[in-house]
Amino acid sequence: MRESKIEAYLRREVARCGGRCLKFVSPGRRGVPDRIVQWPAGSVPLRAARTHYVETKAPGKKLKPHQAREGRWLVKNGFRHFVLDTKGAVDYYIRSYK
Repeated sequence: MRESKIEAYLRREVARCGGRCLKFVSPGRRGVPDRIVQWPAGSVPLRAARTHYVETKAPGKKLKPHQAREGRWLVKNGFRHFVLDTKGAVDYYIRSYK
């Protein structure tokens, strides 16, 4: 399965559950996650709004070094960063935060 199929599935499922899944592009900065997922207040545990950074990959593919570096920085600084490479991983992510 291609990465684009995983990304499309993520967009569709997040929207179905009331969230937003925005494309993240940062000119001049390689390795930023593919998507910013926003869950509105009341739709996630603790009823606070949440923002997550999500990298989608084709099944079994690993992060490139610059993607891993960005992910480590996000986590180190208190942000939520997820790497999803299957529809099952997307489903688990949705269940965990919906």
